Amino acid sequence: MTRDQLAHILRAAARIANDDEIIVIGSQAILGSFDEDDLPEPAHASIEVDVFFAKDPDLAKTDGVDGHLGEGSHFHETFGCYAQGCDVTTATLPDGWQDRLVPFAPPVAQGATGWCLEPHDLAVSKLFAGRDKDREFVAALLDGGLIDVGVLRSRALVLPGIQLQIRRVLDWLDAYTVSRAGR
Repeated sequence: MTRDQLAHILRAAARIANDDEIIVIGSQAILGSFDEDDLPEPAHASIEVDVFFAKDPDLAKTDGVDGHLGEGSHFHETFGCYAQGCDVTTATLPDGWQDRLVPFAPPVAQGATGWCLEPHDLAVSKLFAGRDKDREFVAALLDGGLIDVGVLRSRALVLPGIQLQIRRVLDWLDAYTVSRAGR
């Protein structure tokens, strides 16, 4: 995905929901902090943007976005990318994540602002999810020097969740550090 595609999705989502403030939590939130040209391919390969609205208690806005911009929609078929409506419980995020959101509001978004997860918050939530694609995403960001292992460790320690899952995140970071030490 490109920043222009993200801006297009934000603009369309804002119009559908009549709400210019959109929270972006999936992998493509990374585009709020970095241009796609500065990212390794695995970091911007997804064509899906996970979004929700802070002021959407009944998820009506999110459902509208899903219906009009979601997977298999006319928008998806036309533009090759789509929005997946979600909510704050979709990802496990470290304490304080709301205070670190990164605004993405390019002129082409026409007033819409994507409040994107800060890269370390995004990465630690991906490690908590624990899927192969999530670990590959985080490794690509680390290998590219775009995020820091120490910050990830500190964010992992303030994740709400089962200690076993948090331990799994810390163990992955340890294994990553050891595997890269010989390079």
